[in-house]
Order: sequence, then C-alpha cells, then structure tokens
Amino acid sequence: MHCLLIEDEAETANTIVTALSGVGISATQAGSGAEAMALFAARGWDVIILDRLLPGSRDGLSLLTSLRQSGDVTPVLILSALASLDERVRGLDSGADDYLTKPFALEELLARLHALGRRAPRGDDGIRLEMADLTLDLRTRRVSRGDVLIPLQPREFRLLEYLVRHRDQVVTRSMLLDAVWDVAVDPQVIDVQISRLRHKVDKGFSPAVIHTLRGIGYMARIEV
Repeated sequence: MHCLLIEDEAETANTIVTALSGVGISATQAGSGAEAMALFAARGWDVIILDRLLPGSRDGLSLLTSLRQSGDVTPVLILSALASLDERVRGLDSGADDYLTKPFALEELLARLHALGRRAPRGDDGIRLEMADLTLDLRTRRVSRGDVLIPLQPREFRLLEYLVRHRDQVVTRSMLLDAVWDVAVDPQVIDVQISRLRHKVDKGFSPAVIHTLRGIGYMARIEV
C-alpha cells in the first residue's frame, strides 16, 4: 500500500511514517497544501491521510474538495483536532471516507487504513460496467452518462458499482450495509444516499437506472 501523508506537524508525521513502515506501508509526506497538490498527480496513491488544519491558504477540506472535483476517488482519512459531531459530519460530507480525531492511537489509525484498503478497487484495470448510456470506469473510478461526466463521492461510486454489478437483482439494505459501509448505520442513511445517487445519475437522463422496490430494497434495471 502506498500512502500520501499530508501533515505539517513534524513529530506527528515522523511517528506516523515510522508506524506505517513497520507494517509494510510506504509513505510520502507533504507538509503543506501546496506540496500536497503537487503530489496528488505524481503517482497513484492507495490511501491519503489528510490533516484537517494545514498552514497557508489551503486547509484540509479545501484540498479534499479539489481532489474530489477532479474525479479522484482515492480513499481519504482525515486527521483532526476538531472533534465535534458537526466537524466530523462536515469532513465526511466533503468527501472523506473516514475521520479520526487527535490525539489517536496508532493501532486504530492502522486498523482504519487497512479497512479503507480492503474497500479500494482490486484488479479491475481497464474494466468498465455499462447500462444503457451509463458507464462506470473501474480504473479511473469515473462515471458518465453519454458524454456527460457525473462526479460522485467514493461511497456513492461504491453504491452504484454494487447496484450495477447486481443489475436486475433485488438488493436489500442489509446487502448494501455489508458491501459499502462496513459499520452499522441507520437504514434511513442508506435511503438518503440512494436518493442523492439517483438525483445525480438519473435526473435529466433516460432511461432511469436506479429503482426503489418499496419495502424490499433497490434494483438497477432498464425499463423498456
């Protein structure tokens, strides 16, 4: 696993790099937003650890927003001393896959990184999934309908990928919970995520691809 660590505190960065090296994870460290921007495109990262508070004009959320707007869906773990519920939600809504507050235990950091790594794409280089004019590129993690690129957050991409891989099959909330979240969440969270995904993927396009089966679950299908 190759990790990009964006952390300006030298002591914290050195501690993390040493811990990662001890479990076979190579890490490249950036101490500012400017350094991070230069490194984003330097190589394909398996995971990014991003400090929320960085010096200069580019803070962590600004960097994350730029990354997601470019279509990059590399898993991102935010580190932050901002521990309130509102701040954690803000970080996740900005496109982070996980949020760990400081101070933290290295064992927990490593466990969360391995969990993100298990959810990353494996061996799908060059493979595309298609339904009607909907295309999912599993190498670049980009989604389009016809010539229109549809920006998705990482979890939205995983949701859509799972639905399309199981096209014409009933997909229950528990199936999505196991495949996409890995942790217990309120079933209403899944409904909200599906609603947002449908708005992005189906609104303004025809035919609709994502369908709700009331009281049962969801299905990706093309209605003729």
